[in-house]
Amino acid sequence: MAEEFDAADYLAAESAVQQPAQPQGSGTPTTTGAPKVVQPRPQALPQRQGPSAILVSTRQKGNPILKHVTSVPWEWAEIPCDYVLGATTCALFLSLKYHRLHPEYIYSRIRQLGKLYNLRVLLTMVDITNHEEALKELAKTSMINNLTLILCWSSQEAGRYLELYKSYEHASAASIRAHQAETYQESLTEFVTTPRTINKTDAASLISNFGSLRAAVNAQPEELALVPGWGEKKIKAWVTTVREPFRVRRAAKSSAALLRQESTMASDGASTPAETSGGAATPIAIPIGTVPSLSRQASSAVNTPQHTEAGPSQKRPRLEELPVDDFMYDEEAALLALAEEEARMTDAEKPKAAQAVTRKEPELSEGVMAALAKLRQGG
Repeated sequence: MAEEFDAADYLAAESAVQQPAQPQGSGTPTTTGAPKVVQPRPQALPQRQGPSAILVSTRQKGNPILKHVTSVPWEWAEIPCDYVLGATTCALFLSLKYHRLHPEYIYSRIRQLGKLYNLRVLLTMVDITNHEEALKELAKTSMINNLTLILCWSSQEAGRYLELYKSYEHASAASIRAHQAETYQESLTEFVTTPRTINKTDAASLISNFGSLRAAVNAQPEELALVPGWGEKKIKAWVTTVREPFRVRRAAKSSAALLRQESTMASDGASTPAETSGGAATPIAIPIGTVPSLSRQASSAVNTPQHTEAGPSQKRPRLEELPVDDFMYDEEAALLALAEEEARMTDAEKPKAAQAVTRKEPELSEGVMAALAKLRQGG
């Protein structure tokens, strides 16, 4: 009896499932006891990231670099470039020896490539001796046509480049990004380990002994010698690093040599450095732009007789008396000083100064200059 009841219930449930759904608007009510069918929702599939193997054009058959592409798979394909290294990366191969015989080949290939791919590599094999002019031409062509010029000197190196581009296709920029300190302790350790001979253990012992970075920087070599693990080499490297100036000034060698020549040519003999009230020499800044040229000094010496002594107000600034070996100035300071000097010059002095700069007269001896002065006085 139980078996008959179970069979009847099974047939009723099966007929309810197989019964077609009633169309909307019909007067016949739907069965409430039937299970509701849930349709699956469409899902977005991940985008295709490109082939897993390097696609090689059939033009590259017989190229010896394919023998050295072993770490990643590759396959033949009909493609406009020579190698497809990713979804947005391609490469063109060029031998300089072939480029010397057929210089139009690479330009036709670039024209066929058009604007396809974002990263376009021009893999160039340097297999000739005089390659400077060819590489200069290819570098200019690469800049114009959005190509990355990669040079290689062997087939192994070229194959390795192809493998690297393919293996790093999906790599992020974090792999080549420098590590940045996130905490104060990391920043402090990074600063202290700037000298190559000092490691992280030495940095920790230095800070623990002195308590602060300021005390470690101002410490004397005798105090640094008490730090565990710090020898003479590490102490010298640390002291040199923290004592050297942060700003390196450019040496004005030409102006310094010019001032030395003018100081030797000065006839008054007063070439002592400026002194303070205490008697010690005080260095004074000398703008490079205000240094007079040799031609200007020669012209002024010709126009002025040797026996005439000018008053204090008529003497020009004696720049040759000031030391310049200990003071080197930047180009910006020289330009500012030159602008100030031009602003102070009168309208009558500007043409003379411009004429003295543009026309360089040869140096004259004292006898010749005195004779010229006497001739002008007699005339």
